[in-house]
Amino acid sequence: MAYLEYISDELLIAEVKYILDKAVTKRKAAEKEFNKNVIDPFGSLFESPVFENHDEWKNSEMTRQCQKTIQNHVGTFHQKILGHVLGWEDLGTGGVVDLVCEDKKVIAEVKNKFSTVTGGKLAEQYHSLEGLVAPKHSRFKGYCAYFVNIIPKKPERTNQPFTPSDKETGKLCSTNEDIRIIDGASFYELVTGRKDALKELHTVLPEVIEHIYQNEYNIDNFNISDKDDFISYFDLAYNK
Repeated sequence: MAYLEYISDELLIAEVKYILDKAVTKRKAAEKEFNKNVIDPFGSLFESPVFENHDEWKNSEMTRQCQKTIQNHVGTFHQKILGHVLGWEDLGTGGVVDLVCEDKKVIAEVKNKFSTVTGGKLAEQYHSLEGLVAPKHSRFKGYCAYFVNIIPKKPERTNQPFTPSDKETGKLCSTNEDIRIIDGASFYELVTGRKDALKELHTVLPEVIEHIYQNEYNIDNFNISDKDDFISYFDLAYNK
């Protein structure tokens, strides 16, 4: 049985492995070049009381560096997964927009977390999307543009007009039903037609990660302990 209904196992495994490869490479680099990096000598001392010893702190610091690398790529991971769904196209990093579906007349800019873009940058994002769907001769005239926050600020589903504050005018951006902000769970449903598509992805990820470690990295006994504890974070992020 396939891991997911809306993407092939081959593509899913490839996209997950891409992220894991980045993390493994970063971990090796962190171990090899630890003393070459500039470590905050003050911060490390203030952090020291919460660790048993220096080695534990050092391991935590290397883990933090790996986490940062992973987090920097998770938004792109979702972009690629969604771009593999039938009818959708990932325009890649640096594209005019992240995703497009010509059949549904939808374009989307995908960010991993609500805090990825904040403040005045939100208005810039709005105007960027407006510049794609509003002009008469634009390729995307008549499309609906979505600003996607995979992880929303509040654990609830949202699909509403995107009206951030514009510091240039001191007012909210104009309401346009074709420029919207949406959470990850709702957008995955829009793309796949499956209400719980994002949860389905999150649920199978431990199995996919274990498969890659066991079969690609040849660590036969690898497993993610306490899977249920990790899985529980999904409901905290999306279910009010």
